[in-house]
Amino acid sequence: MAWTGICCVGRWSLPTAGAVSAGTGKARARAWRSGGLWGSQFAAWNCSCLTAPSVFLPQQTARKITSMFSINNSESSSIQKPAVFKEKHVSTFSVTAKQTLGAAGGVLLLSCVILCPCFRAKKKQTERAVLGHSSLPMDSLSSYEASSTSELATASPRRYTLSPRESSSIGAVAFTMAQIIKATHNFSPSLRIGQGGFGMVYRGQLDDGRIVAIKRAKKDSYKARLTAEFRNEVGMLATIEHLNLVKLIGYCEQEDEHILVTEYVPNGTLREHLDGARGTYLDLSTRLDIAIDVSHALTYLHLYADQPIIHRDVKSSNILLTENFRVKVADFGFSRTGPLEANETHVSTQVKGTAGYLDPEYLKTYQLTQKSDVYSFGILLIEILTGRRPIELKKDIEERITVRWAFKKTNEGKATEILDARLVRVPGIDMVAEKMFELALQCSAPTRSDRPSMKQAGEQLWAIRKSYQTVKSEAKQ
Repeated sequence: MAWTGICCVGRWSLPTAGAVSAGTGKARARAWRSGGLWGSQFAAWNCSCLTAPSVFLPQQTARKITSMFSINNSESSSIQKPAVFKEKHVSTFSVTAKQTLGAAGGVLLLSCVILCPCFRAKKKQTERAVLGHSSLPMDSLSSYEASSTSELATASPRRYTLSPRESSSIGAVAFTMAQIIKATHNFSPSLRIGQGGFGMVYRGQLDDGRIVAIKRAKKDSYKARLTAEFRNEVGMLATIEHLNLVKLIGYCEQEDEHILVTEYVPNGTLREHLDGARGTYLDLSTRLDIAIDVSHALTYLHLYADQPIIHRDVKSSNILLTENFRVKVADFGFSRTGPLEANETHVSTQVKGTAGYLDPEYLKTYQLTQKSDVYSFGILLIEILTGRRPIELKKDIEERITVRWAFKKTNEGKATEILDARLVRVPGIDMVAEKMFELALQCSAPTRSDRPSMKQAGEQLWAIRKSYQTVKSEAKQ
């Protein structure tokens, strides 16, 4: 969902494997409110069942049941008559009345017994309708957008459910469709600057003269999924502020239109620069600084945001660059709040992310943690150093999975052989390459317990940068 010239892969779905852990009181309240449909359907079951006897019982069956209960009540009345009825002229009427009432009561009782399975079947059917939507189709083989069916039905307690109206109270502007059309010259193709899995991105100009990026969601056949991702991204961006995170300016949500307005980041994505699509060359110092900026952004999300946030889609096409090559991390559509309680270690949820960057332990256990972002960051470091994508289908089979190839070469002591060939061999480059590869492989360890935190990874990168500057200074003397 990158905001500028994105070479973005598609997304597809995996089935859900676990319920989300219990959230805060407010989160549970939101989940409870989202269950309003349940109450209305339960009332509907009651209404349909209360009127059911006249529908489900055939007339002949009703006569037999009435006759049976009339006989039983007649016999019972003749036995109890001396004790119950003391007035001679009332007895005949009373027996008839009891027969009628008994028959009616019998019909109602038997009807309830017959219809009881209908209650349960209807309830189970409705439960499946509310909680078990059919899984979404696969859009691509390249990238996961594993959307949970339960999250489509109701807002997950762990996802941001901040509505656009609420976000406007903390700085995000609610734009009208007319303003968006004016800013983009009615979505002129000449102003199109990118395209991603979410939709098209346009360069626009607001009435106050500001240049912005306007991301227009493509029409999704499953509107609930689109709305959930859109509101999740609005909610996330509206509550965070950091130099290395893209800034939300506003949004527009009208009928089937879902549009985000963010700051304009003019220098494309990291992936574009690694591909040479921008016509510029990234030297080792710039690549190291980009890695440090990304580590700062993720450390902020994990430790210093109002609630811990797991980005869940860290990749080179979501790393935007300014004219000075400072990082702006974008695309929060898949983001989730992390564990909120001290005794919680993970969030159980469906798999979302991009193939090649996905934490293998998360794929296996459906347990999402901050270390899942650390794994993706490790893959990103390898990408920065080698210039290669995580999956290179056109390479020889032993080189197709870049992280495996990097592991093998590093263990053989040949880390410098897999550096991007465009990097100029300057003093200190071998030292930096070896240390960065070592850190990348720590971050992309198969099990999360073997990975450092994002804060620790950032500190190691700073130490590498300091050592590199020392080497360069000594080389100049």
